[in-house]
Amino acid sequence: MQRVEYSKQSLKALRKMDKPTASTIIEKINLLNSNPTALVNNIKRLQGSTLSRLRVGDWRIVYSNNGIILMIEKIVARGNVY
Repeated sequence: MQRVEYSKQSLKALRKMDKPTASTIIEKINLLNSNPTALVNNIKRLQGSTLSRLRVGDWRIVYSNNGIILMIEKIVARGNVY
């Protein structure tokens, strides 16, 4: 299990959304951290970047993973992420 860090933007997005959605997103991030293969259908690498995205309903979590730190870069609604 690696350490999870959140950017300022991702923390701000979590604070702004309703609690059930935020808790679902946090659960998925924790699942990604503990068992990355469980969410393999919802993960894609972003073209031309070292980042990946995790799909959680209508939300997209853009993150980087270097094996030590799982850095959550952005949490954005589906239409605004790319």
